[in-house]
Amino acid sequence: MSVRICVNTQTPLVRFSPDLAPDPGTRGPAVLSEMVEDRDYQFSPGGVTRMVYPLLRRMINEKFVSDPCWVSLSPTGPQEAVLDGIRLSHVKIGKNATRGYGRIKEELWKVIHGLKGGAGKDGQPFWKKDYADFTYYNRHSADRMARLDRDLDFDLFYIHDFQQLAVGHMLGSLKPKLFRWHIPFDASIVPEDWKPFLLTYFNSYDMVMVSCQRYLEALRRFGFKGAVKYVFPYIDKAAYGSPAKDDLDGFCAKFGIGDKDRVILVVARLDPMKGQDGAIKAFGRVVRDHPDAKLVLAGNGSFSSSKDGIGLSKAERWKDELLRLVRELGVQDRVVFTGHISHRELEAAYTRCDMTLLPSHLEGFGLVVIEGWLYGKPAIVSSGAGVADIIVEGENGFLFDPGDTEGLAEKVRGLLEDPETAARLGRGGHHSSEKCSLEEGLKRESEVLGALMGNR
Repeated sequence: MSVRICVNTQTPLVRFSPDLAPDPGTRGPAVLSEMVEDRDYQFSPGGVTRMVYPLLRRMINEKFVSDPCWVSLSPTGPQEAVLDGIRLSHVKIGKNATRGYGRIKEELWKVIHGLKGGAGKDGQPFWKKDYADFTYYNRHSADRMARLDRDLDFDLFYIHDFQQLAVGHMLGSLKPKLFRWHIPFDASIVPEDWKPFLLTYFNSYDMVMVSCQRYLEALRRFGFKGAVKYVFPYIDKAAYGSPAKDDLDGFCAKFGIGDKDRVILVVARLDPMKGQDGAIKAFGRVVRDHPDAKLVLAGNGSFSSSKDGIGLSKAERWKDELLRLVRELGVQDRVVFTGHISHRELEAAYTRCDMTLLPSHLEGFGLVVIEGWLYGKPAIVSSGAGVADIIVEGENGFLFDPGDTEGLAEKVRGLLEDPETAARLGRGGHHSSEKCSLEEGLKRESEVLGALMGNR
């Protein structure tokens, strides 16, 4: 069986340089193999793109998928591009519409995460002018997919993440539609008057996939009656290597990490939900007893926050708040904000660190834990993260309540002071990482797609 698939995400696989204007004399899609990475384009950070791209590549190689198409939002760069046999089709809706869409997307995100300020009049955003932009973007995505379907005759549509939920409802096709929900799902924190709105969209899909068992159970409690599967997110282990000595030394020199520093690493976009403030507060307690400790916060904003993305400014605001907290605690010389780092620098960060920390209040899963495990690093994980479902306390990691700063500090101290336990947790994590390997993901995803296609 070879499936012709159309994937839809908000975040594009690559972000193009704003200076990269299509050549008016060129016909057909841009070919990324003829461009220069980090000059003409960069791969977008984030768990969705890190999963979808290697999955499609492997499915092409296995001849399970042929000629896949990937539709996403991309305000800059060419409308069509090709990379590794994947056709990239970019939706462009203008700056004002993009910002309006982004504001409603953020409200929806807040509601699903149980945050204040996430509901409009009567608890819903429909009354707001920006909702027209949200609807316009989703409709534009659905229309693009429908037009491509007329030319390419897809077998199924695979739509990713909460902000694209309405796309399946807007697709007129009777072909199978699969939706993957990547963020947390807790039925108890969704307002009652949002349930009909969300269930209408969920019920437009033949199947919904979530990241862990607890989200599957929550979606059923929410009232969704359709088919639900859970598949752990996954990464391509082959994409993570050991950095050369020059790269490792360069990383340490760039960010002021000394030979004797004990590095606590947090890899996450700058967002209040990611809990960097809790990590800083706990670190302020740890560093009193361990002045050689250093907290490294790697990452900047998401596609939504970037100037070449949706252009929301929450990442900058959050960094300002974190910097104020760092100054209040007097740990300016022991906390490092790296901003965006390249994949090579990320490899160096995992190699150099003593442990990884996932402090998120809520997290759809947390692939950064798996990345750290590939390097044999012990992990301290928030109980609010989906990956907590595969943490066995004291065997492959430690769990903590994201509201318990002292509890987190105690876990960090324990690993700094007990290298044998740290090594044992790192080994246990490395073994557990197999559950989130690309090979395991490919197997589970292929089963789901095969079931949708009727195993034909």
